[in-house]
Amino acid sequence: MLVIRAIQTSDLDALMEMARQAGSGMTTLKPDLKMLGDRIATAVESFNETIPPEERDYMFVLEHTAHAGEPARIAGVCAIKGAVGLTEPFYNYRIGTLVHCSRELNVFTRMETLYLSNDLTGSTELCSLFLLPQYRAGFNGKWLSKSRFLFIAQFKHMFTEKIIAEMRGYQDEQGVSPFYEGLGRHFFKMDFNHVDGLTAIGKKSFIAELMPRQPLYVDYLPESAREVIGQVHTSTLPARKLLENEGMHYEGYVDIFDAGPVLQGRVSELRAVRDSVLATAAEGVPDGETEHVLVSNTKLADFRMILTRAVPGANRVALTAQELSQLHVQAGDEVRTLTLNARKNAHG
Repeated sequence: MLVIRAIQTSDLDALMEMARQAGSGMTTLKPDLKMLGDRIATAVESFNETIPPEERDYMFVLEHTAHAGEPARIAGVCAIKGAVGLTEPFYNYRIGTLVHCSRELNVFTRMETLYLSNDLTGSTELCSLFLLPQYRAGFNGKWLSKSRFLFIAQFKHMFTEKIIAEMRGYQDEQGVSPFYEGLGRHFFKMDFNHVDGLTAIGKKSFIAELMPRQPLYVDYLPESAREVIGQVHTSTLPARKLLENEGMHYEGYVDIFDAGPVLQGRVSELRAVRDSVLATAAEGVPDGETEHVLVSNTKLADFRMILTRAVPGANRVALTAQELSQLHVQAGDEVRTLTLNARKNAHG
């Protein structure tokens, strides 16, 4: 059975293996043992509430639980950072417009520009979503990503009103980032993967030291770089659509290395915050028409979630004994539920 739960110190080796498979462009999940070990330690402190909310980094794993003599194994990971940019710089490009006008020559031009920006500093960030290839079937990826929204709905007082997600930017079949080759390489004089790796381990001061502070005219970039601004990596397209369906949108901010879009949303406008309901867990079988529903317990330190079939929106959720056990709840305990997909008769 699959269950999403708070990460534990014992998950380090499995997380390291996942980071090796994630590939380039995923800054928050690099195969660096110290970085990942520190991150898990922060996550454990976050779930135990021993550090301030803005310093927290909630990491979750999708676990394939032990069965028929087979040991438990980790199938995926995802995370929510309480606030970005408060302990280290957080940069993006903001796409802007400069107007040049000459009445004498009857010329009026609008020029798209890139401004180096810290505008999103302090926002809550969704990050580090990765699922092992052998588990990319059924609803696993969709469930893993959406689990973060249900967690936010349950503990929304711990997050800022603005929530962001940096999407992996476009790369060609050889793994080359046209945007980086057209712009970043001129300033950093090193390969994309090397710059990405430095950023991942917190060495971000070089960005401010090497990047130009004045606006950059997009028209000066090669066409190959211009075309991919705000575009996602091919494999990231489903993730982008999923986040947009949950209430996030693109507002003209992109990553400074690969120009991947930064999606933004307001916590109060997320589908999970609007539509999730608190219900009472019961042992038994559903009575009525069922849908795929995310069900979580309401415990911060021992947060757990499953995907099951249940009557959507009901104030009582019938679960099997195994499901109750996986959630670490008993009949009569409170749980939070959310339909996997937006309901057609719901808002939006």
